[in-house]
Amino acid sequence: MVVRISETIEQFIKQMLTQADGGTIDLQRNELANQLGCVPSQINYVISTRFTNEQGYLVESRRGGGGYIRITRVQLGKAEYLMHIVNGVGNAISAGEAAVFAANLLDSGLMTARECNLILAAVSDGSLPVGQPRRDLLRAKMLKNMLLILIPN
Repeated sequence: MVVRISETIEQFIKQMLTQADGGTIDLQRNELANQLGCVPSQINYVISTRFTNEQGYLVESRRGGGGYIRITRVQLGKAEYLMHIVNGVGNAISAGEAAVFAANLLDSGLMTARECNLILAAVSDGSLPVGQPRRDLLRAKMLKNMLLILIPN
């Protein structure tokens, strides 16, 4: 089995986050690239695609000589995390983006597989018989409303 460098970088960073106090780490991009045997742009790619707000991370960076990338795993309760996701959806969302949100909620244990499948079926292109851009607007409204229903009282 061939493991891609992006998967290696992701797993390395996630392991660092698991071991970090408070779920926050500071990375030096060049140092991490040297340690993992890759180029710094690969570090940027992994962080920008796999450590996003939608996936429950806050990322900040400071450029320059003493620059760093700070990654924080958002530690929220179910209600707060779901509201974080609802606020992150925005006014329009594609089917693929909705699937990422649903998969992250499933992976984090905030929804069941049945709830995930119901949401995905409801917001699929086939369930929304309107053209673009109205489809993505409608999908966002529907997804937000379904997620709000999952928030415990």
